[in-house]
Amino acid sequence: MDKYGFNSNENKNTPDFYFSNSENAPVKHSNNSPKKSNAKKKKKSSSGVGSTYLFFIIVICVSVVVSIYAIFCMNDIFAITKTKSNVTVSYSQKIENADEAIDILSDKGLIRCKNFCKFFVKLRDNLIKSKPLGGPYEAGVYYLNGKMGLEGMLVTLKGDTSSSETVTLTFPEGYTVPEIVNKLSENDVCDKTALLSVIQSTDFTYSLVTNLKASDSVPYRLEGFMFPDTYEFFINESASSTVRKFLENGDAKFTEKYKQRAEKMGYSIYQIMTIASIVQKEAANDDQMKTIAGILYNRLDDTVNFPTLGCQSTSDYITNKVAPNLSSTSSHTSEYYMTYYNTNLSSTVVGLPAGPICNPGMTAIHAALYPKETSAKFFFHDTKGNIYTAKTYSEFKQKVRTYAPYLEY
Repeated sequence: MDKYGFNSNENKNTPDFYFSNSENAPVKHSNNSPKKSNAKKKKKSSSGVGSTYLFFIIVICVSVVVSIYAIFCMNDIFAITKTKSNVTVSYSQKIENADEAIDILSDKGLIRCKNFCKFFVKLRDNLIKSKPLGGPYEAGVYYLNGKMGLEGMLVTLKGDTSSSETVTLTFPEGYTVPEIVNKLSENDVCDKTALLSVIQSTDFTYSLVTNLKASDSVPYRLEGFMFPDTYEFFINESASSTVRKFLENGDAKFTEKYKQRAEKMGYSIYQIMTIASIVQKEAANDDQMKTIAGILYNRLDDTVNFPTLGCQSTSDYITNKVAPNLSSTSSHTSEYYMTYYNTNLSSTVVGLPAGPICNPGMTAIHAALYPKETSAKFFFHDTKGNIYTAKTYSEFKQKVRTYAPYLEY
């Protein structure tokens, strides 16, 4: 200790110095202690701010996602930004409930939020009892677009129409499917492509056609069953609704008595309608129909001696009705169908053609079920429509020379 009260240490390497008075001596602390304390405070403060930012970012992201989903949901319902591009929706069997229909709409890209749409339909139908959106939905082919909105699309699938404008059309006995389809299309009832698709592929519950399937040998599956009559249609009516009117009418008029009669005769309803269609085309008037039907049955009962019906009308059906309406995308050519419908004497078709050749009226159907008893197996007409019958080919040739020498036999 020198005179100034400092401790002098011979060890020059010791840098520490202190007052001799212990009360005034400084307290020795670690050099890093104050810094650590401040760091912890800053760290806690930074962590709190970061958590707050993260929370708000999550909230914003969730809000954005919910908002976008809500926009998509509302767009499905109200079609705010949807396009008018048509999408073909078809199904061959009836759909029972809205959930299945909405799944189809979703698969076709017409809606995005199908679960919300299902909830909306259930809620809407519970609140509004009139005109529910829920099923069933009839089988058919429909042209839909997103601009219709969910409600508009489901209403269309139910077969309803928003149009109040109607058109009344008459379809004479003997009209063929191509003629019916063209007339409906020309009068803006519905689209030709949709009609043909329904005719070929849609299943119907009407007894006459319930088990009727498309066949490669038959150009139009429902030929013979589009019952001729006068009908009232909505403009832009659905194809399935349009076809149902024809089938429902025919189903009501082809009574149970007729079905039992066909069974008793040993013929199917399809065969009866095929015979009736030939009678319709071959007869010059209603009075001749039962006679012609009787001759056709005589030939059908003796296919050994009369393998073909010898009717020009069956091949005319392909040449004059089917061929002009075949497109480049048709499954078969007219020549292909001719091998199943040509029943001329030189034909290889034994018995009946593959299917009906027109849509017969009730008089022709009744004649096919209750033909006239006759022994004749040949018939022909003169230019005035008079009918001549014959039991043998020699008698037939003689009468042709006498009454219609211009015919080639």
